[in-house]
Amino acid sequence: MKRRTWLAGLLSAGVMGMAGGAAPSAARAAETQPAANYPDHSIRLIVPFAPGGGNDNVARTVGRRLGEILGQAIVVENRAGAGGTVGAEAVARAPADGYTLFLGGVGSHAINPNLRKNLPYDPIKDFAPITLLAQAPMVLVAQPSLHVRTVAELIALARKEPGKLDYASNGNGSSSHLAAVMFETQAKVKLTHVPYKGLSPALTDLLGGQVPLMFSSVVAILPHIKDGSLVPLGVTGTHELASLPGVPTIASQGLPGYETSSWYGILAPAGTPRDIVMKLNAGLNQALQDPAIRASLASDGAEPAGGTPEQFAAHIAREKARLGAAIRQSGLQME
Repeated sequence: MKRRTWLAGLLSAGVMGMAGGAAPSAARAAETQPAANYPDHSIRLIVPFAPGGGNDNVARTVGRRLGEILGQAIVVENRAGAGGTVGAEAVARAPADGYTLFLGGVGSHAINPNLRKNLPYDPIKDFAPITLLAQAPMVLVAQPSLHVRTVAELIALARKEPGKLDYASNGNGSSSHLAAVMFETQAKVKLTHVPYKGLSPALTDLLGGQVPLMFSSVVAILPHIKDGSLVPLGVTGTHELASLPGVPTIASQGLPGYETSSWYGILAPAGTPRDIVMKLNAGLNQALQDPAIRASLASDGAEPAGGTPEQFAAHIAREKARLGAAIRQSGLQME
């Protein structure tokens, strides 16, 4: 077995803004392996977040089924840090042989490129998109003590007291942060951002009443909506969710065109042979048709996607451009 040279890239992954920026994709192409017997050993799937979150659950759920289809284990490796940048750089610098994959998403491929200077990878040039797995709209929730039940009531309160309403987020530049910034811009209100280091501490303070508002993934917030601890004001997608019956979209409540969602997909380093990409694509699309996989994703508030590598590449390009425009319009900068 050819010895792969991924270690040097991983050791450098924690350093942002390294000289040269993006990884040398052309040089990696020479390291690719013949695909006739692919895969002949386990495959590493790097998740750029800590275990236990929505991204990690998606990776492990789909990874198990993909491993069964391919006949080799999919080993999930969590490489958290810098809003997904550490994990993304590790994969961008890995050999393009199909044995290192990445769970990329809206943060790594659409938000970070528009917010972070000197990003140590290129979201387009350094990756080979394989399959869009799922999209997951968020939900805007409020503390019952805020006494608002609709988006219109929240906007009216925010306009009455500009800057006095706090909202929690998973961190600066996170999808929950951006959802709130887009809301402020379109609703013409001013809220105060309270960033946390991840979902868990943000949710703790939200439930404890230290902050009254948050845009959150559905799976994390659903139990607290059901027990009345939090009030759902609207979902950020284009339609109502089966898991939140009766909760309207934000767009339908006076903010037409408002839409943002988390999404997840599998990518490989640029230069990965086409036949390997297509074999992975076929396996992932097969996995996404499994009723158990679809039910598991739905329980996490995610909607299965699938499709071709070209469709996923187009999705990334659209999201990068769309969210870039929203970020520029809002004037958002990393704090």
